[in-house]
Amino acid sequence: MNELLEPFVRMLENIAAPAAVRAVEQGGSADAMWAEIASSGFLDALVSEEQGGAGLSLAEVEPLFGALGAYAVPLPVGETMIARALLAQAGVAAPDGPIALATLAASGQVVPCGLVADHVLLDRGDALTLVAAADLQIAPLGIHGALAARISWQDALSGAVLPRPAAGLRPVAAALRAALIAGCAAQLCTMTSNYANERVQFGKPIGRQQALQQNLAVMAEDMIAARIAAQLGCAGGLDISLAAAATAKATTSGIVPRFAATAHAVHGAIGVAEEYDLQLLTRRLHEWRLADGSEGYWNELLGAKRLESDASTLDWVRAEVFA
Repeated sequence: MNELLEPFVRMLENIAAPAAVRAVEQGGSADAMWAEIASSGFLDALVSEEQGGAGLSLAEVEPLFGALGAYAVPLPVGETMIARALLAQAGVAAPDGPIALATLAASGQVVPCGLVADHVLLDRGDALTLVAAADLQIAPLGIHGALAARISWQDALSGAVLPRPAAGLRPVAAALRAALIAGCAAQLCTMTSNYANERVQFGKPIGRQQALQQNLAVMAEDMIAARIAAQLGCAGGLDISLAAAATAKATTSGIVPRFAATAHAVHGAIGVAEEYDLQLLTRRLHEWRLADGSEGYWNELLGAKRLESDASTLDWVRAEVFA
């Protein structure tokens, strides 16, 4: 997997440095960043080899999603990978630009990266429709640096129609968010540990304080839990089961409040400074926590599905979550 991940990370290091991310958040053009990603060929990683792609599984691409989270990439790259794979399966030509995913048919929903998408793949409940952003009403959320947007429409939507996965777009979108959270958490864990070892107070690094070491240990535990959950969510391919998606998203979303709060507590006041990179990551953690269903939504769904079965919990987990 390193032969795939290493060049991807090198590319992100070159095009998604914090200064470049800030520029896009502040309304700058993302065209050059997108052109580099598109020319790399990674956007077709999930497209079959017969259709000109790399033919990789979702599990094989999951580390790439994690890298996107670690670098706070301000474009819907993972979403476009998924959308292009679904379009290819349906025999529909994919557009060149970035594609966001909308997992509800209701007008007025919040779509991550909606401000920087050229198209939106919309789950209509019975089918998927690829809609040009120009045909939608796209409104910013008014949150500092947020690239998510509220999309709405008044007239009937037009665009390419393709088959809907059995459980819709939401499970695969949730698995993507889980992987983004896991990658972001790993980056934050490294960043926070490094700061604790470099910041000297009363003659010694603050990382030597026992209470702070305990907080860092809990961060590490949460980071590993998020990584395992993301891998589990992406293990079953694009047609993810609801139980696997629920487990992945509920676990990763659930760590976010504690994880982000600890990272800021260790950094102190500098963590919220505009010029400091920590907030680029923690803001995204909170956005991805809510996107495509928070832990509350997925825990309720997971609990309801468990109660539908008379099997033992262990047998049910084996059959539904690890299927």
